[in-house]
Amino acid sequence: MAQGNMNGHQIQEELPLGIKVEEIEIPVPWGFVAGRWWGPRDKQPIIALHGWQDNAGTWDNLVPLLPVTAAVLCLDLPGHGLSSHYPTGMHYYIFWDGVSLLRRIVKHFGWSKVTLMGHSLGGALSFMYAASFPDDVDRIICVDIASPAVREPTHMVNSTGWGVDKFLEYENLTEDKIPCYEYDEMIDIVCDAYKGSVSKENCKVLMKRGMAPVPAHLNKKGYFFKRDPRLKIAGLAMMSIETALAYASKVKCKVLNIRALPGQKWERLDYYLDIVNKLKETADVTYHEVEGTHHVQLDAPMNIVHLIEEFLEQY
Repeated sequence: MAQGNMNGHQIQEELPLGIKVEEIEIPVPWGFVAGRWWGPRDKQPIIALHGWQDNAGTWDNLVPLLPVTAAVLCLDLPGHGLSSHYPTGMHYYIFWDGVSLLRRIVKHFGWSKVTLMGHSLGGALSFMYAASFPDDVDRIICVDIASPAVREPTHMVNSTGWGVDKFLEYENLTEDKIPCYEYDEMIDIVCDAYKGSVSKENCKVLMKRGMAPVPAHLNKKGYFFKRDPRLKIAGLAMMSIETALAYASKVKCKVLNIRALPGQKWERLDYYLDIVNKLKETADVTYHEVEGTHHVQLDAPMNIVHLIEEFLEQY
């Protein structure tokens, strides 16, 4: 049992018999990337990636349902969870940054023919990595996502000025100006933000690595969000549907795509399905629709774990 304490709020982690998880830190030039390594350390793990502004805890309910022999490395992307934030002055270009980060980590461990599993942003990164390094990826599992978020060029042009100014505003946010809340208030804020996609109990799961007590020197009580506020302005480098389809044409690994229903409310569901169909031209694609919210892997993991097991065992 792993235990932690957050100013009187005891956090306990009950793990099924035989399941092991270890917190790790991977060095990067700006600090470290934090992760949770589930299962044996002597085998190459599945690399699991979370969604935008979530963290590695998004897999805490699903991974223990996999066989105890499964090795899974769940990462906190930069600026998320327990990972280091980018240095002052640097933007987050979440989709593009993630490909570089994955490559850095794969090279750090010397892995080849990797298997990637991602939810939302994490699934988009898995897709892009598989397209960018098609000979180095064996399988990808994408949960309620097919590709990076697609935006019309006019949307990108119209939002650039606002995005730059907002980024500079967040960059200049001093420590004493960062909002802080009581524990229950913070959980309620998180639940409201997810708009029904994540239950209150599972918001608490995510917040195990998503919040922290206010530092003592600020003479305040309560908690603050650990994620970098600059992540909110990470939409300055989206892609068009034409670009997404071009990436899809380069993927040649085995693909499991799980779309939740009702899941995410896509502006253009046809784009999602167009990507899946494009993937089928060059890759071995398995596509399933399951009941669940956008965070189905966290809120209803039993709805998808059998699909993931079958996919992993099939090849």
